[in-house]
Amino acid sequence: MFGALLRHYRERAGLSQEGLGSRIGFSKSQVAMVERGQRPPKGDFVPQADAAVGADGALIAVAVKLTFSHLASWFEPFAEEEAKARLRYEYECHVVPGLLQTEAHARSMFQTACPPVEDDVIEGRVTARLARQAVLTRTPRPDISFVLEVSALIRPIGGRDVHREQLQHILEVSELRHVHLQVMPPRRESHAGLSGPFVLLETDDRRRLAYLEAQSKTHLIDEPAFVNDLFAKYGIVRMQALGPEESRKLIEQVIKEL
Repeated sequence: MFGALLRHYRERAGLSQEGLGSRIGFSKSQVAMVERGQRPPKGDFVPQADAAVGADGALIAVAVKLTFSHLASWFEPFAEEEAKARLRYEYECHVVPGLLQTEAHARSMFQTACPPVEDDVIEGRVTARLARQAVLTRTPRPDISFVLEVSALIRPIGGRDVHREQLQHILEVSELRHVHLQVMPPRRESHAGLSGPFVLLETDDRRRLAYLEAQSKTHLIDEPAFVNDLFAKYGIVRMQALGPEESRKLIEQVIKEL
């Protein structure tokens, strides 16, 4: 809404994005990103823009209540459902799930983004990712389950020290009584999850949802037949994975070998 209001006053003043940017000391791309809601206004952007477009304090008044999410717009619908879910199951084969990542691990992940992003965006995304982890400790406690491939656990993202801290953190989270963490045996020749990672949610009103993601393209699906099939698949994946105790021992062994 702030971006829409800014655009309204800018166009009423007969200014292009480049023209406004030159008046207030910001680039055209920065003005455009603020108008699209992709970046919060920094520094004295708001008061200068308010004066430049003749908004008579309207932009300043609105900016007082301005909030900004560093979650990707395509991820927000899932994050909203995740925060209030009574059940969350995830199978992951490539990376450590966001809910299990340490701050250093998450930062290392975002620093490798392609195309690259600015440092303030990285820090915002790290903060947003850590904030999502509140679902692990909120009340009422949700039922949470992870099944991870060994390949997601052995890649030393961030270097040896960050990797060790990450694995230790996974062990700590696995001790929570409502969290069930399992590892798929590395020598298993086949299993039900080979078609790729997925997340399953169940809401308080018993709606079931599935979340699929590939290369920043996502699908939040509520089609009963499809979602029920994935719930059944996850049940098989859990049966094929190592038990919680065996999984912990495997992770401890990975730590010892670092």
